[in-house]
Amino acid sequence: MYVLGIESTAHTFGVGIIKDGEVLANERDIYRPKAGGIIPGEAALHHYELGPIILKRALDKAKVSLSQIDLFAFSQGPGLLPCLKVGYQMTKFLADKYDKKIIGVNHCVAHIEIARKVTGLNDPVMLYVSGGNTQVVTYENGRYVVFGETQDIGIGNLLDKTGRRLGIPFPAGPKIEELAKQGKNYIKLPYVIKGMDVSFSGIETFVSQIIGKHKMEDICFSLQETVFAMLMEASERAMAYCKKDSLIIAGGVAANTRLNKMGKIMCDERNARFEFMKKEYAGDNGAMIAFTGYLMRDYVQDDLSPRPDFRTDAVEIKYR
Repeated sequence: MYVLGIESTAHTFGVGIIKDGEVLANERDIYRPKAGGIIPGEAALHHYELGPIILKRALDKAKVSLSQIDLFAFSQGPGLLPCLKVGYQMTKFLADKYDKKIIGVNHCVAHIEIARKVTGLNDPVMLYVSGGNTQVVTYENGRYVVFGETQDIGIGNLLDKTGRRLGIPFPAGPKIEELAKQGKNYIKLPYVIKGMDVSFSGIETFVSQIIGKHKMEDICFSLQETVFAMLMEASERAMAYCKKDSLIIAGGVAANTRLNKMGKIMCDERNARFEFMKKEYAGDNGAMIAFTGYLMRDYVQDDLSPRPDFRTDAVEIKYR
């Protein structure tokens, strides 16, 4: 079975193609604003203009034609509505033209499923870290349960907002990581964890007030060490409570080597398994949508409209 998946929740437009669960193509292009953060209308226009090009690249890479696709899948949410609409409309057009079934995929669940496939960890706790999302998730009783999450902004949003104040272009995460490696002095920042949940907006405000008073390298170093420690605390607590013996970090911020190193240290101390996500699949991508669509191929869905606030724990998992 050939499945084509389209990802368009935020800055990335991606097209993935799989055959019987194996990835044949995973093409993408990322919208990068000239200044500031993501402007939804501009991102949607990027997806609209680049979509056909990315689609052709994926088909050429997979060496298949649209008429061979058996199932079309798309990111139904969560995400930015203008961006979600582009992916939905393209998917519906293709599925209608070739008279094929459509599957709407929860973006967060797709991150989990591609992580399970790529790492071989069947039942992990997953720390999902991206621009708009920060969640600690694991599988229990037919659903992915969110054991902890951000109460305000996502960690990627925190990094990008801090980056703008430091004069770092979007996305700021890679440059902040680079500067953090040169930091030598830890600045005490607010450590905000409430039960299993974390909060980043107060830290963002605090950091904005100390810019210019400390070296950029020390600010970036202190920011990473503080917020990553918060995330590790919540993740370890979830592993202990759920009696899980493995951890995966996924999402765009999963590309950060320091965060992964902290995850590996924590798991080693617990005699648990930790596997690094390949960068190709850590961030938003079409392959994760196609693969999850394949797992959901027998689902019957009444509502396929874009859902900007589509929660991870709203999906009934019937294939596990």
